[in-house]
Amino acid sequence: MSPVEIGAISVVAIVALVYLGVYIPIALGMVSFVSIWVISGKSILAFNFLKIAVGDSVTEYAFATVPLFTVMGLLVSRAGLGTDIYTVMNRGFRHVTGGIGIATVGANAVFAAVTGSSIASASVFSRISVPEMQRYNYNPRFAVGVVAGSSVLGMIIPPSAMLIIYSFVTEQSVGEMFIAGIIPGIILTIAYIIGIVLVGRFWRSFLGDVKFSDDMRPMPVREILDKTVPIVSLILIVLGGIYTGWLTPVEAGAAGALAALVFAVLRRKISWRDLWKTAIETGHITASILFLITMASLYSRMLGYAGLPNELHQALQSYNLGFFEVMVIYVLLMLFLGTLLDTASVILIVVPLFIALIESMGLSLVWFGIVTVIGAEIGLLTPPLGISCFVIKATLNDPDITLKDVFYGAFPFAVIMLCVLVLIIRYPVLSIGLLG
Repeated sequence: MSPVEIGAISVVAIVALVYLGVYIPIALGMVSFVSIWVISGKSILAFNFLKIAVGDSVTEYAFATVPLFTVMGLLVSRAGLGTDIYTVMNRGFRHVTGGIGIATVGANAVFAAVTGSSIASASVFSRISVPEMQRYNYNPRFAVGVVAGSSVLGMIIPPSAMLIIYSFVTEQSVGEMFIAGIIPGIILTIAYIIGIVLVGRFWRSFLGDVKFSDDMRPMPVREILDKTVPIVSLILIVLGGIYTGWLTPVEAGAAGALAALVFAVLRRKISWRDLWKTAIETGHITASILFLITMASLYSRMLGYAGLPNELHQALQSYNLGFFEVMVIYVLLMLFLGTLLDTASVILIVVPLFIALIESMGLSLVWFGIVTVIGAEIGLLTPPLGISCFVIKATLNDPDITLKDVFYGAFPFAVIMLCVLVLIIRYPVLSIGLLG
């Protein structure tokens, strides 16, 4: 077999192994190592590729953002800042039809700006938002759908682990990827809110027989400030520092982690035991992400050695495909794989195949990254994988709400995401406009 054929088989093998439950880095590393060995006929070359992948990936300074933003997100969760911002927004929209859903979306957007984790968002807001909506007779499917849909904001609004992984795969600036995610994240948040308003107006059966109560009185200004100042301060430190150029992404992560620790201590929400648990959890998460990045580096080098990206580029060019056709193929591929694999797997498997083609078309790899993350994130809401939906089901542990209910509730929000994705593709300035 030719190197290209071996490379193509390796891609299919990785997808199959991940779908069968093999740990993603193991699947990437094992198949890539064997493929290089088979192509070259020399085991020493495969070991040399592995050595280079380890030496040139996680040792880069930029990847210090991974543990720093991880510990910041964990400390924010322990400090209860997600619950606080939800409480404020819930009071603010108390007399609006679908107001608790709007509050959930808004709070999730703010929470995402300091945690960057869809799984954390789904877990936190399943506990505080779904029971609240059930108390006011919201349709359970709508309640879980709002939480599932808004949880994906954690991977789009910076800081985001997926944007960090993409920046490594394509050798883009982490800071630029973070800035590029701001406007698309805001657009998606607004689109969700508009969707909830329209549901309240034209699809009341999905919203539920909502009742209002006078027990949600206006919150005193002092209490509002007490609950919002910490998380707003973190957003200004992290995103403001990066956008103004005062802080690098690594420095912003360190400053944000320190500020989160200070807030947790001042609120007496963390003990020495909690701090130790946070450190251990940060180590586990960081190790898994960096291991994933290392094996992704080996996979990318294997594809380049096999010549598969260039072969795909030439094959698509031979059909004289334009921008529209290429993006349709790419989005459909992302949506298909997103129903089977998690976001990181989709990014690591698909992006290396299309980099050469995107660059040859003169398109921005930063914009392409936002398109990729949004497209892959739709998979978090669709069966059979739908990680966010599984997390919500497991967190609620409510026999009256089935996994089918969660997927049904999340579907309208997946459609809204797809519409926003089309908008970002049509108008790239929405993602790269802040970069000047």
